Amino acid sequence: MSTDVPDPDPMPTPPPQPDLDACCGNGCEPCIFDLHDLAMDAYRQALRAWRARHPDAPENIGAKP
Repeated sequence: MSTDVPDPDPMPTPPPQPDLDACCGNGCEPCIFDLHDLAMDAYRQALRAWRARHPDAPENIGAKP
């Protein structure tokens, strides 16, 4: 019998990229692309920490194609 137990330490996933046409072009502060950049910084930090906890994970996991 197999039970699906969630991974207690899953690899972080990158935030979704906003559509190019999602920006209104009015110079909003912050722009949705600025917010995405901040979210990507947080993702990269979380991924580095995850890799430190999982040194045996293949290097290409989580890499951009």
